[in-house]
Amino acid sequence: MKIGITCYPTYGGSGVVATELGLELAARGHDVHFISYALPVRVPELSEHIHFHEVEVMNYPLFDHPPYTLALASQMYNVAVNESLDILHVHYAIPHSVSAYLARAMMGDRRIPIVTTLHGTDITLVGSNRSYLPITRFAIEQSDAATAISDYLRQVTIQEFGISRPIEVIQNFVNCDVFHPRDKESHRRDFAAHGEKVLAHLSNFRPVKRVTDVIEIFARVRKEIPAKLLMIGDGPDRTAAEWLVRDKKLVDDVLFLGKQNQVQDLLCCADVVLLPSDLESFGLVALEAMACAVPCVCSKVGGLPEVIQDGVEGYLVAPREVDTMAARALEILTDPERHQRMGQAGRRRALTQFCSSKIIPQYEDLYRRTLENH
Repeated sequence: MKIGITCYPTYGGSGVVATELGLELAARGHDVHFISYALPVRVPELSEHIHFHEVEVMNYPLFDHPPYTLALASQMYNVAVNESLDILHVHYAIPHSVSAYLARAMMGDRRIPIVTTLHGTDITLVGSNRSYLPITRFAIEQSDAATAISDYLRQVTIQEFGISRPIEVIQNFVNCDVFHPRDKESHRRDFAAHGEKVLAHLSNFRPVKRVTDVIEIFARVRKEIPAKLLMIGDGPDRTAAEWLVRDKKLVDDVLFLGKQNQVQDLLCCADVVLLPSDLESFGLVALEAMACAVPCVCSKVGGLPEVIQDGVEGYLVAPREVDTMAARALEILTDPERHQRMGQAGRRRALTQFCSSKIIPQYEDLYRRTLENH
């Protein structure tokens, strides 16, 4: 198949999943065409089956904001026609599914099918804004197929938007050959030269991720045992986190590593991953950590209970309960048998439930059914 994929080409979960989906599909022989304003960050290089089409936005004094939705629709139309695409798969309802709808309308009689995958904030934040609700509902309803990354997100979409069309749940996935356990000591010497325990947090540092809570949790852990914290990523709340680190005199123990492409190498250095978010529609970071046999301490919110089982692969705690989260982290860090048991359970769950070899065929089946019914 020839598949057009549009996503935000950044470090957020939706962009990562869409990119990894394209790479997996290309590895299975499909022709994948990424259509976005920049090459997705996790695309290592273009190849025979991986193509990129940049969306160029015109800057004009009349426009306060460049009309990206229209430029994207035009590029989708061009790629669909010139490359004879079989299907358009857009990740994030707003604005991508709207652009796909416009591109399809421009094609006239050749009505290319559209698959829309909902990832989270396109529904819980953007879509639920009353000013965006009608166009979000319309875009989902006009798609030939719609998927959600968790049952939680599917239920929220139905309730918030009154969607009558079916929405399939195809959960996020991880490449278990890329994210896998490895010798921790050989990978963590640069961060914990004296054998300290290593905690890690990975996100886009938006307010919903509660990065200052990560620092608060680590400060409590650090009072009890020697430890280091890896802060992987970047975003608007980095400054607040850095200030809190200085205020708590933890500068020597907290490393801000910025945006990273090879996150598997860093996750494997960790003994525990912290994810104290106010909301996660799935929790891809937790899954990637589990695949590396690293226990997690996460908020019990959104789709995270569908990913991690409390007390099995890690712990689920009410959001903003930093004292409890710190206590749970210490339970794992100070009990080698518990740490090993939870890590092995996480690896098993990733392999049996969320490995790309199990999830990618679900998308291929969806594409085939959509094309047959088109």
